[in-house]
Amino acid sequence: MTGGRWLAGALALVVLLVLLASSAPAHLLLRVLENTPVTAQALQGTIWQGRAGRVLVATDAGLLHLGEVSWSLRPWSLLALAPRLQVGSRWGGQRLQAELQIRGRSDITLENLDASFDAALLRHLAPVALQGVVSLQATQLRLRDGLPVETEGRLLWQQAAWDAPRGVLPLGSYVVEVSQPRGGDLTGTVLTLEGPVRATGQLQLARSSYSIAVLIAHDGRWDPQLQEALSLLARPVAEGYDLRLEGQLPVPGA
Repeated sequence: MTGGRWLAGALALVVLLVLLASSAPAHLLLRVLENTPVTAQALQGTIWQGRAGRVLVATDAGLLHLGEVSWSLRPWSLLALAPRLQVGSRWGGQRLQAELQIRGRSDITLENLDASFDAALLRHLAPVALQGVVSLQATQLRLRDGLPVETEGRLLWQQAAWDAPRGVLPLGSYVVEVSQPRGGDLTGTVLTLEGPVRATGQLQLARSSYSIAVLIAHDGRWDPQLQEALSLLARPVAEGYDLRLEGQLPVPGA
């Protein structure tokens, strides 16, 4: 067999494998999700294009509900061994839309990310009772080994409030503008959009090492509960409270 026929045969085999993968039933994904924190139910469609009626993620703070999740895979991206798919999820007022590309288990890129969720979900990260709506928009968010390596986006917290022991305390609305060149450090600028509690400052993430420097002030009289809570983390200054934190993020597999 000539070289040309070998090449034609190989291409035909690749096309056949891609077509078979794209038409495989969606329930085969259940095998992929075995022994992972993700549980999917009521799968319909194919691996190429389908939906799950319900998706749950197990966390240390309990189950995280993603609700109904849909996806659309670009079959030809399998040729580059970097699957690319459009994903979306909705659970009540919680929503997510993004284009996802996977380059192995530890290298994931999210593009055109648009997500919104209740601030109460932050309890999965910290044991604090918060209220409001958190939105995340990012033109690109690339994660490697669970840490960002290239980022451009913003995090918005609207109608923020603290569910304090003696009642709900309104805080305000805030935004963090985030930027990270490829291979560089992630930097973020914290700004207050409105509200009685004003926060301004910077945050930085260098690999897994983070630092936060935020000045917290109040337009009126401080609530004693809020002052007591801030005094546990921040240093009192003439303008309000100077919050400075440094530490290491947990690295999966480390």
